[in-house]
Amino acid sequence: MNIPRYVAAVCAAAAATVLATSTSAAAETGPWQDNFLPAMVHSILRLDIDPPGANDWSCRPSAAHPRPVVLVHGTYENRYNNWARMSPELKAQGYCVYALDYGDTDDAGVALAPTVKGYGDIKESSKELAAFVDRVLAASGSGQVDLVGHSQGGTLSRWYLKADGGANTSDPSKNKVKKVIQLGATNHGTTMSGIDILADKLHILEPGAKPLGKAGVQQYEKSDFIKELNADGDTVPGVDYTVIATKYDEITTPWQSTFMTAGPGATVQNITLQDGCFVDFSAHLSMTYSPRAIGLVKQALDPSAPAAPCVPRAPAF
Repeated sequence: MNIPRYVAAVCAAAAATVLATSTSAAAETGPWQDNFLPAMVHSILRLDIDPPGANDWSCRPSAAHPRPVVLVHGTYENRYNNWARMSPELKAQGYCVYALDYGDTDDAGVALAPTVKGYGDIKESSKELAAFVDRVLAASGSGQVDLVGHSQGGTLSRWYLKADGGANTSDPSKNKVKKVIQLGATNHGTTMSGIDILADKLHILEPGAKPLGKAGVQQYEKSDFIKELNADGDTVPGVDYTVIATKYDEITTPWQSTFMTAGPGATVQNITLQDGCFVDFSAHLSMTYSPRAIGLVKQALDPSAPAAPCVPRAPAF
């Protein structure tokens, strides 16, 4: 996958959504999917759907998996098309799994497609995540959650820890989050495969730019948001971080920019998806559907989980 195809996919989603006939306010559960594209198409035709296995509010964590898992989608994605494979796999392992939509409050051009989420101000989206985590904690009776975030979802999780109550720096034992697991997160911003130079010239990356939404601008490598996010280091005390990157990431670029450095009281494990599995060519959008990436997430959640499988995967989404 490349940048033009990604933009085309978003535009296609906008056009198709206008024709969508399902506008039911009640969330339903969508089917399992093998990759992002079919999941995206399904979420266009069925708005506001949960990924299979997610948002069972009667679920109670087990002794083996005492913390609920909250899935945080990426920019221009939604809770279904980002997690339609990973969510049911985690549920099958005995986890209480939850997923939210966030970040659709701006009047950006991408807002023409109701299926597109995660484009609004990340600082405002963080408040949505905070409220959702509180709801999960109250429903499950658990004291902490684990967060799994893709792309912006990983970066948003960090801002929630930093600024909106996810972590208690004076007493880390009171953190609401124990583990943060990221896939392709824009931790140190992105050059978008070099397209940032063109975007600069077209003034698309200015703070008031409307086409991309504020979140797209905030994840630019030189943005004020990225500088503020990392001003005090990459981590907060009391949290274990796992950062998963793919060498074929064309959105979070350079791909190594996703990796983090542990600060006091935190741990960081940086993992490259292709280490030990060169046949997995998963790119940015397809990586959350990679059996190996899903296996790595399972291991990050529970070190006793089986080794992540090595399965050939094409870069296409």
